[in-house]
Amino acid sequence: MVRVKRIYEQAADGDGTRVLVDRLWPRGVRKEAAAIDWWAKEVAPSTALRRWFHQQPESFDEFARAYRRELEGNPALDELRRLASAGTVTLLFASRERSRNHATVLAELLEG
Repeated sequence: MVRVKRIYEQAADGDGTRVLVDRLWPRGVRKEAAAIDWWAKEVAPSTALRRWFHQQPESFDEFARAYRRELEGNPALDELRRLASAGTVTLLFASRERSRNHATVLAELLEG
């Protein structure tokens, strides 16, 4: 099972393996208080794609397609798949947008 949650939300017993999937460390979150098991920067969108999407948030579908292409052949994605097949994985992200962000695209890909 794959869950998606903002890093600013409290950790819960049902979170399983908590994986931060942002390239940048979230503002205002102390590393020791984050309760993450893995910071998977490698699966975050590239800086160029992230900046493009930030300027054009209405283009989520195009962003999602480009992000999926970036993930092709990514070994960190294989590790996430392995973790998800072994138990619950919670993908953590910092965006204020809860439903149209890279973590939701990643979760969909993992559950696919």
